Amino acid sequence: MGSRAAGSVTRSFAEAVVEAERIIRGAPHVTSDQDLAEGLDYLAGSIKASLHMVGAYQHEHPYFASSTGPYAKLGLDNPDTLYFHAYLRDDAEYVVTGRRGTTADLSFQIMNGDYSPTRSPDSLTAFDDRDVDIAEDGTFQLRFGPPDRTPDPGHVPLPPGSAMLIVREVFSDWEDERPGKIRIHRADTLGTSPPPVPSDRMARRYEVAGRMLLARLRTFLAFPEWHYLKLPVNTLTEPRPTPGGLATQFSSVGHYDLDDDEVLVITAPAVDRDVAPYQGFQLGSMWYISLDYINHQTSLTADQARVDADGMIRYVVSERDPGLANWIERTGHRRGYLQFRWQRLDRDLTPADGPSAEVMPFDELPRRLPYYDRQRVTGHEWTQRIAARQVAVARRMLG
Repeated sequence: MGSRAAGSVTRSFAEAVVEAERIIRGAPHVTSDQDLAEGLDYLAGSIKASLHMVGAYQHEHPYFASSTGPYAKLGLDNPDTLYFHAYLRDDAEYVVTGRRGTTADLSFQIMNGDYSPTRSPDSLTAFDDRDVDIAEDGTFQLRFGPPDRTPDPGHVPLPPGSAMLIVREVFSDWEDERPGKIRIHRADTLGTSPPPVPSDRMARRYEVAGRMLLARLRTFLAFPEWHYLKLPVNTLTEPRPTPGGLATQFSSVGHYDLDDDEVLVITAPAVDRDVAPYQGFQLGSMWYISLDYINHQTSLTADQARVDADGMIRYVVSERDPGLANWIERTGHRRGYLQFRWQRLDRDLTPADGPSAEVMPFDELPRRLPYYDRQRVTGHEWTQRIAARQVAVARRMLG
């Protein structure tokens, strides 16, 4: 038996949870019970994620952990993406093996740290699977290691300060695309076993998890101030390289504030798939996480959207149901974030590739929305759309 008193090991984490609840309750956008309830749910997912991530902090015997998902969200998570991360040391060699699925994009990114309330980590290396030698059966192998090691096929240099490998698998067609498989090991520890974790080290884990929890909440409440809330409301930026993001990803961002009798019509070209195999749009809550994308249509990829005859996609962000295929449900959120992503690009995007936005009264949609009649859907068709989302996400989560 350890010498610590009962409760002393977890006390620091328990105190962090109490402080985290204060942060949630004190967030400036909390004005309703829905805001608070969603914040407390966000807190529950963050508690789970912090414990999970600190347990995955394994440099000698690493594994891919799920970075974010439907039930532990952070950082305006993309509804179309499976996120995985593993922790690295820049002086060791790691082997990543896998089998490419049929998703629109598979990408790799090396970061030099984690997010904090004052800065984002730097992206040291980023590439997609076009730079990977993939065999006919879809299998591949990458070796991440110090740049002074003798390179071999599939060798990826780890720049000084490398701390984390992030892998993203992105779906455009939720129904037909299938995920792949991926694993990681350290080259010099495969076949060995990690030593048992003593109680004092478990105490340290709880302490680190508590600090991680508080940093996570503070960071992603501050993050939108940097990139979103200083923009004019109900507008979107031109497409631009994603800050700290992937080399082949562009994004367009904004924030909205709408009455229930108003809609925001966002018009964007359906970019040619040869240019951008993935194009997605979503809403985010003021907690800077995705809205419920399983049971509501709060996001659309270019494959899911109904494209008008002029090659444009017109998204209708609205609280009330307009009976239209490209309705983006606000689900009770008067305010929120707007996010476009284009990935696996083979050229830079221009302002002509990006979105425009217009606020109009709900009742004027039939008169002012181009191709209004072509966008109409019945109640039964809408139910089928939601059912397809529910089935696709469940299937995706089981791989």
